[in-house]
Amino acid sequence: MKNIFRFSDSRKVASLTAFSVIGVYAIFVLIIWLVFQQPIGFLFFGLGVGIWVAVYFITLLFVDKFIFSKIRVIYKTIHSQKVPKDIDPKQTIDAHSIEDVQREVTEWSNERKAEIENLKGLEKYRREYIGNISHELKTPVFNIQGYILTLLDGGLEDPTINRTYLAKAEKSINRLIAIIEDLETINLLESNELKLNLNRFNLVDVAREAVESLEMKAKKRDCEVFINYNLERPIYVLADRQRILQVVTNLIDNAIKYGKKTGGHIKISFFDMDENILVEITDDGPGIAQNDIPHLFERFYRVDKGRSRDMGGTGLGLAIVKHIIEAHHQTVNVRSTLGVGTTFGFTLKKA
Repeated sequence: MKNIFRFSDSRKVASLTAFSVIGVYAIFVLIIWLVFQQPIGFLFFGLGVGIWVAVYFITLLFVDKFIFSKIRVIYKTIHSQKVPKDIDPKQTIDAHSIEDVQREVTEWSNERKAEIENLKGLEKYRREYIGNISHELKTPVFNIQGYILTLLDGGLEDPTINRTYLAKAEKSINRLIAIIEDLETINLLESNELKLNLNRFNLVDVAREAVESLEMKAKKRDCEVFINYNLERPIYVLADRQRILQVVTNLIDNAIKYGKKTGGHIKISFFDMDENILVEITDDGPGIAQNDIPHLFERFYRVDKGRSRDMGGTGLGLAIVKHIIEAHHQTVNVRSTLGVGTTFGFTLKKA
């Protein structure tokens, strides 16, 4: 194996030390000449050369044996940790200068700091994630428990409440199922275990299907959902049809729930972006504050927490939308103005 350090590094240190000693020796000789008025002969000159050579080689030996040998051990340990496991570290260690070692040690230190910060962030995220799941599951579980206890305490024989409480319990159970299904979906998307079934399809048909599936929910809020496009003109994209249907449905559903309480208008638009198609879902609701917008796609994030749970949302819809679009190597964005409305947009590749 080659030396980790170039020999020139040792020589630099030895030379500097030898010249320093010779400098002191020269001052000493000069003092003798000034004080004793003795001529400086070849003896002093030869002695100086001898001292320089002796100091140079002694220092060279000392630095190489006692200092660089210790640095080599430290460097090899750090360097071996930076090399992939399937490669022999000895094959990658070449001759390096002290500057190279300093650079690599600094890089290694920065990498370790970044890893520690990342681990701290992941730990914080894990705690928040578990806390959020616990909080989201509590409400339906406690509701179901309350309904069942009421029925067991005599409500089952009361025809005025038994069916009502059973229906409410079923609603809470459906909410639990929705949360679990959304969690499974988002975990599959994050772990890349969910394989996309890419096909060519008409995006306008998908939008129309999503609108029809939410027709009853829109009517309950007296909300108009319309496609701002000629339905007879197809727009073909290459994507997973079922997943894109899920995205469009989630975004329209959000617009219905969080738009105007009654009499709102939701518009679905398509824009040609050269290689991609931009889809936008716009509502005329109360809008979203700017400080909330960066967090909208986070799991369980809610702008209005109490109101969101009353409407039955799992808090995972937008996180799923983001993961599905990013799995297609596309982008999703949002813009909003308080009192005016909100627009969610995403792109898909043309086919």
